[in-house]
Amino acid sequence: MNTPPAAVPARAALMSGDAYRESLRRYEPRVYVDGRAVASVADEPAFRPGVNALAYTYDYALRPELAPVALATQASRKRVVSRMLHVNESAGDLLNKLEAVRGLCQETGCAQRYLAHDALNGIWQAAARIDDARGSTEHRARFQAYLAHVQDEDLSLGIAMTDAKGDRSKKPHQQANPDAYVRVVERNARGIVISGTKAIVTGAPYVHELLVMPSRNLGPEDEAFAVCCAVRVDAPGITIVARPAGRPGEALEHGDAPFSRKYGQSTAVVLFDRVFVPWEQVFYAGEWEHSHVLTYSYATHHRHSCIGARAGFGDLLIGAGALMCEANGLDPGRKSSLRDPMVELIKITEGFFACGVAASVYATQDAYSGSYMPDPVFSNIGKLLLATQIYDMHRLAHEVSGGLIVALPGPDEDHNPETAARLSEVLQASPGIPYDKRIQTARFIEDLTASYQGGWYSVISLHGGGSPAAMKQEIWRNYPLGSKVELVERLLDRGVLHDDKRAITRNREPGRCCDAGCTAPGQPVMVALPPRRDGGG
Repeated sequence: MNTPPAAVPARAALMSGDAYRESLRRYEPRVYVDGRAVASVADEPAFRPGVNALAYTYDYALRPELAPVALATQASRKRVVSRMLHVNESAGDLLNKLEAVRGLCQETGCAQRYLAHDALNGIWQAAARIDDARGSTEHRARFQAYLAHVQDEDLSLGIAMTDAKGDRSKKPHQQANPDAYVRVVERNARGIVISGTKAIVTGAPYVHELLVMPSRNLGPEDEAFAVCCAVRVDAPGITIVARPAGRPGEALEHGDAPFSRKYGQSTAVVLFDRVFVPWEQVFYAGEWEHSHVLTYSYATHHRHSCIGARAGFGDLLIGAGALMCEANGLDPGRKSSLRDPMVELIKITEGFFACGVAASVYATQDAYSGSYMPDPVFSNIGKLLLATQIYDMHRLAHEVSGGLIVALPGPDEDHNPETAARLSEVLQASPGIPYDKRIQTARFIEDLTASYQGGWYSVISLHGGGSPAAMKQEIWRNYPLGSKVELVERLLDRGVLHDDKRAITRNREPGRCCDAGCTAPGQPVMVALPPRRDGGG
């Protein structure tokens, strides 16, 4: 008897970048930037670099040669969807996501949309844990219906997690102003009503919906603050106070801000004033005892994604640094004073990216949701490395580029008939590299490392996804120190038995590289992309 061929998964209706821009015009969020109201987010110059960055993620997913990493098959739905909206079903999914994020950020600096992936994976794990504790399927069902909605509509989601927090020494219920945290102020048969403030919401003005999540572990007194839900960005009662994305409008015709006038990122404070959320968009409300599941899961997924994002940014610095050496008439292969810092820059970038690869390979399947979670130790080490070495990356780019990147006359002089010709003569270095190409590269590096935008990249690298202190805490909490202690005790022939009550040996090494430990037989790994003629990622 012939076996019927397996059904080919249907593909979700993916948007193009232009379709995404047009979709924003169907929303009417209440947004302020630079002290003024915004009539149309899609047409607002202050947000154009951010809209461009998200639009690029849509076009990226439509390129056939990138399909192995840009798209994913949600087997539970038999649906091919955007990688940015996929709940991981294998370690290979995590590898592909890491590669996709790196590729996106090579172009955009920060693609932003990958935060949706991290939040969806974290919420799914929390919903499954709550249902398991209650012996129900309610929370899983709500989430799966919402996941189908965002995948089929190919939406962009903003992550409203970080609260304003108020007095950091006090818990949410102890705040003098309760609006320092988002909380449930009313619930009825139709849904819940929420009020409060979320800060540092990435891309808030130009997403379709917001995922509201708690930002810390909570106690029983904080039950009202244990809320996770989804709302349209233009729901009544939401006000978005945003900063511009990148450096829009800065001497566009003269070539200033060559990168960040094209791509950037807006962050915003989002104010919720009695915003109604129907029950079908509430993933949990009041389950304070499970709040840690979401904060931990999201943080681990997001730190893993940040590794790919900053590797893409590192690729920009490596390429620009090499171009600057060439434009200066110097060969790093022959001059160790340039070769050494270039190798150091490569080592930093590929070093923390390797942690992301290891976190993917050593991923584990969540016992409750069935989804895959990157290894927390490697995820946090990789994020800690990039967070603390971003300043070294900038320094190394400066070292190989020379002081010209900040000593150049302003771009207006390129068009000054009194000075332009003379400057082009005396500031050309390599005979084979025209003056304008050298200057363009110098301004590119200045934009990424020695400008307002460069400082911004440093801060989001340091604090995005949590502070270095938070990552150190997670590394210590998850690292199998007990296995190392027991190894030495065994070599010293002490005859000490394992004791779960002994604090220093509590964490032990799980199985690695074995069927029961991390990778099941036949589990897919990352699919290699065919080489592109232009050498791009």
